[in-house]
Amino acid sequence: MATRQPFDNRDIARVAVFAALIAVFGQASFNVTGIGVPITLQTLAVMLAGTVLGPTRGLAAVLVMLLLGLAGLPLFAGGSGGPGVFVGPTAGYIYGWIPGVVLTGLIAHSGGRLAWWRVALGALVGGLVVIHLAGIFGLQIFAGLTFQAAFAIDVAFVPGDLVKVVLATLVTVALFRAYPNAFPRSLQRAAAPARSATAK
Repeated sequence: MATRQPFDNRDIARVAVFAALIAVFGQASFNVTGIGVPITLQTLAVMLAGTVLGPTRGLAAVLVMLLLGLAGLPLFAGGSGGPGVFVGPTAGYIYGWIPGVVLTGLIAHSGGRLAWWRVALGALVGGLVVIHLAGIFGLQIFAGLTFQAAFAIDVAFVPGDLVKVVLATLVTVALFRAYPNAFPRSLQRAAAPARSATAK
């Protein structure tokens, strides 16, 4: 009995596209603090990787991007890269992408159908709460800040990331309606009966 490969060619292409998207979204950045933690759109790209690709393929996209960045490619905020990024002030946020994208995908794709409120909840919990908690701990560990100081710095990023949650939800829902083939087959199959019923 033949078994389906966990990743086919289209999956690999999706992973590559989202890994590139995370990298591209980090090239435009600016600092709002004095310790080198910039604002970028990379968190939005991580949210989208989870909401569109789901937990497994979303995680693969994040890991590909992180490995390339670790190897020295300038894929992080402002064109930075190399091992130093993983022990710098932003390291906690970067490490937070890993559980963040998994949790985002798990919540967004739960229930077997794509619902806007699950997408929004996934982006909020995985893409904001988890990543921000990891970022706070990273500021304590790598920047030597107290919890109170790290929390105060992190709060400055919350309003922008709430906007990213809304954008991730709108983009995901719109993409699913326009091009469901970008999503895992389980969601495509769930969407097919609804489209067929609408066409009758």
